[in-house]
Amino acid sequence: MKRTVAVLFGGHSTEYDVSLQSAASVIENLDLEKYNVVLIGITRHGEWLKYGGGVDCIRDDTWHKHTSCVRAVISPDRATQGILAFSGNNVTEIHVDVVFPVLHGKNGEDGTVQGLLEMAGIPFVGCGMLSSALCMDKDVAHRLVSLAGVSVPRSMVVFPSIPDKELFEQTAHLKYPLFVKPANSGSSIGITKVYKQSELINALEIAFLHDRKVLVEEAVEGFEVGCAILGNDAPIVGEVDEIELTQGFFDYTEKYTLTTSTIHIPARIDKTTKERIRETAVLIYRTLGCKGFARVDLFLTPGKEIVFNEVNTIPGFTSHSRYPTMMKGIGMTFPQVIDELIRLAVEQ
Repeated sequence: MKRTVAVLFGGHSTEYDVSLQSAASVIENLDLEKYNVVLIGITRHGEWLKYGGGVDCIRDDTWHKHTSCVRAVISPDRATQGILAFSGNNVTEIHVDVVFPVLHGKNGEDGTVQGLLEMAGIPFVGCGMLSSALCMDKDVAHRLVSLAGVSVPRSMVVFPSIPDKELFEQTAHLKYPLFVKPANSGSSIGITKVYKQSELINALEIAFLHDRKVLVEEAVEGFEVGCAILGNDAPIVGEVDEIELTQGFFDYTEKYTLTTSTIHIPARIDKTTKERIRETAVLIYRTLGCKGFARVDLFLTPGKEIVFNEVNTIPGFTSHSRYPTMMKGIGMTFPQVIDELIRLAVEQ
C-alpha cells in the first residue's frame, strides 16, 4: 500500500525562499509508485494552503495564486491524524501517514511545527520538538555540547536592554574579530562579522531585527567542515565536506551563490582527523537528541582542534545542497535518502 506523505513548504520565516527550492527538489524525488503526495504550502504571512499544482510554481513563488489552492490545516485532533481542507462550507479530512516538513528557520525548524505534529500523533521526518528547539538556539546548543566535552567558541549573550558601557565591559574579554548572531536564526541571516569595538553597536542592531537574544562570539581560526547525519538510534555519517573561503565569511549570499567560496567534498584532511570529526558530529547529534537527519557544522583549527558551530535540523535540501551531496559521497542517491527519512519517521 502507498503511504500518504504530506510535504510542508514555505513558512512565515526569513528563509521562505530557501524552503521553496528545497521542497521542489524533495517533491521531484519522491517515488510516486510508493507515495501519495499531498502538498501544504505556508505563505510568507503564515496562511496555510493545500496546493495541487506543479513544482515550477513553487520554485517561482506563484504557487499560492494557483486555482487549486484551498485553506488547510493540520488537525491537532489525534482522531483525524491528518489535514483538514476547507472549500466553501465543506471540510475534507485527509489522512496522512507521514509529514515531511521542508521548512527552514523560525516557525518551522524551531520545534513549533514539530510540537503540532507530536500533538496530532502524526509521524514526521526529522528531529522532534525539543531537539529542534535546542538546535535552533545557538546559545543553548553550545552550552549543552560543551557539557558533553566538545569545544565551543568563547561567547556571551546580549539582550536589547543592555547599555553600551555595560556591553563594552562584558565583551572586553573577547578577542576580535567577533561574530554577532541572532541566537535563533538560520542561513546566516542577521549575522555580522565585526573587527573592532566601534562596529559592535550597529551589528547588534542588525541582529536584534531577527531575535531579541543575540550571541557575540569569537571567530574561530581555521575552516568549517560539515557532517550529514542520517538515522535514529544508529546514525550513519555522510562524507565530510570543507568550506574554503577567500574572503569574509559564509554568509547568506555565499551559501546560495558560492561567489567567492568553494565547497570541497571530500574535505582536504587526513583520515584520522576525518574520523574524529565524524565521531564528534555523532556525539553532538546524540547530545542534542536529534533523530531522522541533521547537518552538524564544525570548525577545524590549524592545530586540528574540533570546535562546534551549529546543527541544522532541516538543512538545505536541493539536489546540489551540502546535505544530499555529502550523502551522495557515501553512495546514497537523493531518492534513497528521502525513502530512508520516511522509513525512519514511521519507525519511531
